[in-house]
This record gives sequence, structure tokens and C-alpha cells, in this order.
Amino acid sequence: MTLTKIIKHFGLSTQSINDVADSHSSTVYRILLTHGEIVYIKIPFNKLKFHREVKAYSILEDRVSVPRLLDVWEGDDETAGALLLSELKGEPLTPKISTSLAYETGVYHASLHAIQPPPGMDLLHIDNEFPNWSEFVDRMFYGFAEDTIKVIEPSLYERSIQKYMDMKKELPAPDGPAFIHMDFRPANILVKNDQIIGSIDFESVRFGATEMDFSKIHRDFLSLDPSLYQAYQDGYRSIRPLIDLDHVLKFYRFTDAFNSIGWCQRRGIEKNRSFYEQNLALLKTELSD
Repeated sequence: MTLTKIIKHFGLSTQSINDVADSHSSTVYRILLTHGEIVYIKIPFNKLKFHREVKAYSILEDRVSVPRLLDVWEGDDETAGALLLSELKGEPLTPKISTSLAYETGVYHASLHAIQPPPGMDLLHIDNEFPNWSEFVDRMFYGFAEDTIKVIEPSLYERSIQKYMDMKKELPAPDGPAFIHMDFRPANILVKNDQIIGSIDFESVRFGATEMDFSKIHRDFLSLDPSLYQAYQDGYRSIRPLIDLDHVLKFYRFTDAFNSIGWCQRRGIEKNRSFYEQNLALLKTELSD
């Protein structure tokens, strides 16, 4: 019923409607209109994510390639709101690509990170966490710890807390402030004909330190082939300096796995069972190193 209401609000005449897979948080629909155009309707998980993504498009427009925000619906008592988005004509990034595309991925990621808080812009829904970055990292970790402790063995939890405290002491000074995607992974990066078409999904973005933004692209893509990893770094450095990834990745890979387990518990273990198992295995690997 909600989708019908949203389609009516946007004034769309549809041929077909399909769910979009691999959307971990929001609900996304691919809409084929009667005249052949494809658009997407995104229903964020809550009001904060709705407003954050709308603000992100206003910041990113004409800076990097992203879908066009065609319309918004502010929602009602049942629904947080909805975004109507244009189609980016590409496919999700896969490891079976050329080093030139890995290079372009680095260029694109660095272009996102080169965006700083716009002077004078109201950042009500996209927080600038950089001035208090250490406290933000603590808030994320210990916030998810309240959920993670419910679904992992006590000894694993205690070792995780100790490892976090030990590793955090060794971190270098944060790099920023920068626009960070927070979910920069292959499913959110679209490519076509050996070119980056753009990225999607801006409901978790912040201004903060760049080092938090590398763990997922490294986990799902860069770690699979050293030549892709090197090409990505070369592309990134063509736009802006790159932090010492080898120094910080272990910390952020570890915290991302730990936090993701808490996220699964928060959103429902059973419906996120695969993601939970994946991150539990990653956490155990990081703790064994």
C-alpha cells in the first residue's frame, strides 16, 4: 500500500516494479515506466537516513557522478519518506576487471574524499565528525558493542574490547575533514565499458577521517588481487594524498566486522544471517592475527 501511495505521489505510470537486491538497510525498487525510462524509488530505514541522503545529493551534485534526485516525498506516520532517483546505466563492480578500472575506482573514491564541508551550508543531517574523530570512533564501537555482546561468545567479546583499546592507541593522526561514504563497496559502485559510472547509497555519509572509508572496498575487492590494490592506490594518489593504508586498515577492518555483527543483531539476526556469519568469521580472523 505504501509503494502505491508513493508511486501516485510521484505521478508515475509504470510497466513493471522489481525489488533491488543487496540493499542492506533501505527498501529500493526498480521501476520501468510506460515510456521505457527506468527510475528508482528508495525508501530509507528512518527519517534521519532520508534527510541525510537528500542533503548528500545537494552536496555531490556536479562534483562527482551520482544519480539525479528527481523528486522527494516527505513521508507520513508510517513511512520515513522516499526518493525518486534517475538510473545510472551500469553494473556493480566485480573483482574480474582490469587494473585501469581499479585505477578509476581510486580516482573516484579520492574525488569523494576531496569534498570538504561546504562553507555556510547547513549540515544539520550530515554531521562533521572530524573535529572529535576519536570520540566518534568510540561512540560507533561501543554503541554497537551493546548489541554485539548479545550474539558472540563472552571470551570473543572481551578479546575484541582489549584489541580495540590496544590498536586505537597506535593510530596516526586522522586525515580530513573529508566526505566519507561509509558503505563504499562493490554493490554501490557502478561501472560500464571499463569506466566508473558513479556510486549510489548515501544514507550513512559523514564528514570525517578518510581511513574509515577503505575497509569495505578492501574487504570485498582490493584484497583479492595485489595488482588491483596497487592500481587503486595509484589512481587515488592522482587526486589527493593517500594515508598509509597498511597501518590503519587492520584497525578499521576489525572494527567494521565487530560493528557489523552488532548491526545484524540490531536489525534482526535471522534475516541478516549470512552477513552476520561473514562478519563473525572476519572478526575471528582479525583477532587471530
